[in-house]
Amino acid sequence: MSLLADYNLPFAIAFGLMVCALVLQLIGLGDFDFGGDIELDVDAPDFDANAAEVPDAGFGGALLTLLGLGRVPLMVWLMVFLLLFTVVGMGIQVFAEELTGNPLYPWLAALFSGGASLPITATLVRPLGNILPQDETSAVGLGSLVGRRGTITTGKAERGSPARTKVRDRHGHAHYVMLEPHEDASTIHEGDEVLLVRREGGVFFGVPLAERKLGPVS
Repeated sequence: MSLLADYNLPFAIAFGLMVCALVLQLIGLGDFDFGGDIELDVDAPDFDANAAEVPDAGFGGALLTLLGLGRVPLMVWLMVFLLLFTVVGMGIQVFAEELTGNPLYPWLAALFSGGASLPITATLVRPLGNILPQDETSAVGLGSLVGRRGTITTGKAERGSPARTKVRDRHGHAHYVMLEPHEDASTIHEGDEVLLVRREGGVFFGVPLAERKLGPVS
């Protein structure tokens, strides 16, 4: 059975993405991290930091833990998943062809493969996280981005209408989050710098640096 056969199209795509991710990792452009260290290194403005801090716990955090995200850098997790998705998917097609004489419809096989690969990936990355060098696991959680500075990259942030914002964590890695103004009447425009002051679920709230008259980023 060939990986390039029509009925293996999803798995050929997944394998190609895995190779691309591996190349990016090897040349140092794929060091995306996911985890739970917390560090705020920006002088806080006049808001209650304790009230603004939102814990990472909840269904989303439990789901990420269950999937093994946070045990290893996100790029490593993705490469493991894509490899398993390819191998399991081709195995499903071989089994279906031997059983019925024909492989499954490709996207149906992809659905089965994805469902099977997720728990296997979660199982494999747990011990993998214990053997990876510590300097490769500088992971941070989304909650640690509270207190950091960012820039609106796409759109205009208004209350109820978040805009895409680029924020760098304490390791210098870029994260893209959705952000609304902290104050109801405020509007933050594309290109403006902001300070992230709190988080609610997947949405951050920030104040424009110009309004707070903060000093330049060091």
